[in-house]
Amino acid sequence: METVIPDRLATLGHPQRLAVFRLLMRRHPDRLPAGEIAGALGLKPSTLSAYLAALMQAGLVRQDRAGTSLLYSIAMTEVQNTLDYLMRDCCRARPELCAPVASSRPGEQTAMPDRKFNVLFICTGNSARSIFAESILRDHAGDRFTAYSAGTKPSSELNPYALEVLKANGHDISLLRAKNVGEFTGPDAPAMDFVFTVCNQAANEECPAWEGQPISGHWGMPDPVKAEGSEAEKRLAFREAYGGLLRRISAFAALPIAALDRIALQAAVDDIAHLAKD
Repeated sequence: METVIPDRLATLGHPQRLAVFRLLMRRHPDRLPAGEIAGALGLKPSTLSAYLAALMQAGLVRQDRAGTSLLYSIAMTEVQNTLDYLMRDCCRARPELCAPVASSRPGEQTAMPDRKFNVLFICTGNSARSIFAESILRDHAGDRFTAYSAGTKPSSELNPYALEVLKANGHDISLLRAKNVGEFTGPDAPAMDFVFTVCNQAANEECPAWEGQPISGHWGMPDPVKAEGSEAEKRLAFREAYGGLLRRISAFAALPIAALDRIALQAAVDDIAHLAKD
């Protein structure tokens, strides 16, 4: 690691390579095509190719083939090894300085507190998918979680097809309104324990770190608003989005949160991201 670590730090020292790395970290455990990465970061394909090659050479990013496509993702084990090495090396003489971070290493975690948790679901528009998630969690596990949702757009409106699906599934839509994520970032906003993005565009956006380091996850779902075809086909897209989120949120609500440490809980949240993809 003595030579690997300097190479990795030098690779991440380039602002745009760091931006690619951070995007893939936000989208973990997803595997992204180069075109989506380039579009999200406004990079030319040739430029992105050079950045990805450098990150792969440093062992921070992996490339997989799916049919004729090449997909990129974080090499999470190597990233964790890098961070662990840095913490052990820099804290060798003054371990108390690194205690807040070092406490997140496996084997040194305490369980999550047994209380009601705040959960925020984020999408771009807060008109359908994030509204579905808020409603499902509130009605299925409202005794254990306080559910919120928000969009990254300056303003939005609830989608009528989404409201139709919610009413058909017995949810009270009178509680719902479209909200901007800014409502949850001020000093008077509730502290979040979990933050989930439910659309790829929201996950791709560069957002400030949340106070309190909530556990985060990306549960990307196809956007039913973009569905084309007949009225029946459009309604089906919304029902499928609702069903996919219902499976994920049911699995999340069933987790023994109070018995899990942060490492195990983050791993469980990442695993749930694959439920609607299997």
